[in-house]
Amino acid sequence: MNSVSGVSYPVESRHPGWPARLGPLRVPAGEVAIRPVRLRDAGEWSRIRLRDRAHLEMWEPTGIGPWPERNAFWSWPSQWAALRSLARRGQCLPFTITLDGRLAGQITVGNVIRASLRSAWIGYWVSSEVVRGGVATAAVALVTDHAFGPAGLHRLEATVRPENAASLRVLTKAGYRREGLFERYLDVAGAWRDHYCYAITREETGPGLVSRLAAAGRADYA
Repeated sequence: MNSVSGVSYPVESRHPGWPARLGPLRVPAGEVAIRPVRLRDAGEWSRIRLRDRAHLEMWEPTGIGPWPERNAFWSWPSQWAALRSLARRGQCLPFTITLDGRLAGQITVGNVIRASLRSAWIGYWVSSEVVRGGVATAAVALVTDHAFGPAGLHRLEATVRPENAASLRVLTKAGYRREGLFERYLDVAGAWRDHYCYAITREETGPGLVSRLAAAGRADYA
């Protein structure tokens, strides 16, 4: 059972909309697609994460152990197994972002609560080599549409540090709105950091976020 505000919600044994492949969409950086995380992602995942420490560590929750250990090749199998287990229990949608067929980041819908709430959070990271190319925005749009369609959710929220201008732009371009500020919300880079809360509900998406991007000229159907 999951519990929110003292109300318990049952955890479904199977996740609607999982597994899935989404896209592709063509953006300035190339062709973006979404697929489930794979065990064989270990090498490329670790290479990007170790190289991009300065690009990623300042925005992500503080983890146990040093960055090189948490992002080493051999640390991926246990993370992949945990994500797959949560997905099979209906508690998350863990995806890999690919650009022109190569791993370019991750995007996850987590803490899925169903029953009368049907809510979850969405989080993502992309390689430093593909920022400002429309990759993250396309990924957020694809996964949001999937969450509100086959996955059957009603609300998604994302929390972002006010200093993270790039991620704030991604959410705004994708169609999310800012709801407020969570003070001292997460331990990030060794201190409790404020985060903006961005959110969107199914009613706000109209024909879908991907359709909006295409209409605005920010993406094309590949």
